[in-house]
Amino acid sequence: MRIRSVLFAPGNRGEVLLKLPRSSPDVAVLDLEDAVPAAQKAEAREISHQAATELRAAAPQMGLCVRVNALVSEHFVDDLASLPPGLDAVIVPKLESADHVDAVLSAFSSNGIDTGLFAGLETAAGVEHAVEILSQPGVSAAYFGAEDFVADMGGVRTAGNDEVAYARSRVVLAGRLGGVPVADQVVADFGDEARFVREAAEARAMGYAGKLCIHPAQVGLANTAFVPGPEEIERARALVAAYDEALARGEAAIAFDGQMVDEPVAQQARSLLARAEA
Repeated sequence: MRIRSVLFAPGNRGEVLLKLPRSSPDVAVLDLEDAVPAAQKAEAREISHQAATELRAAAPQMGLCVRVNALVSEHFVDDLASLPPGLDAVIVPKLESADHVDAVLSAFSSNGIDTGLFAGLETAAGVEHAVEILSQPGVSAAYFGAEDFVADMGGVRTAGNDEVAYARSRVVLAGRLGGVPVADQVVADFGDEARFVREAAEARAMGYAGKLCIHPAQVGLANTAFVPGPEEIERARALVAAYDEALARGEAAIAFDGQMVDEPVAQQARSLLARAEA
């Protein structure tokens, strides 16, 4: 499942859920957690179940997930029991340990859920134990939730992201070690296109596979940001060709376009080309 753009919508808003395919996100998320007031959780389950069935028929190419409430929530058990068939993953927020993952997967099994776990890392404990969480079998994707993380830390959220720099890096590193693609934090100010583009570029440079979106206008920005552009692709092809020629001559380091190129740099270019082909 590709996760360049992961678009959330409130699970209690059926008319909004059915519009999710319009912006062509890689993954549409029917949210039963933060976007739904406590008094409307039961209603949201029913609405999301019906919407998921219609969305799967209308947009089979789109990834489809439901975000349930956290494992420790009073709503978790009922959320799992209400899930529709045909989901690509179930998103479980605020995971904090390998034991949490085991408990979630056990609950999946008890409810006949055989899809992947999309893990939310958005607390201090979740970030601290990110490597063990994302190394567990059954975890198919993950995201870093900056807003909840900063709230848990008792910090202050800023546009500069200094307060989440360590956590953001730790989570994507854990994803690499666990072989799990990770989506980057939301930009809550959905009218700030420049900030979204900047953060998406940072995230891609760090190794993130995509970005969480809370508004359809962010989807296209994310889809573009996480795909190499034509100039990048052309330069990478030229660099790899020049380096391969050098290797054939017995040279392991060359100058290319004013840059020293050795095997790690060439491998970066090969990886970029592989992503472009994918």
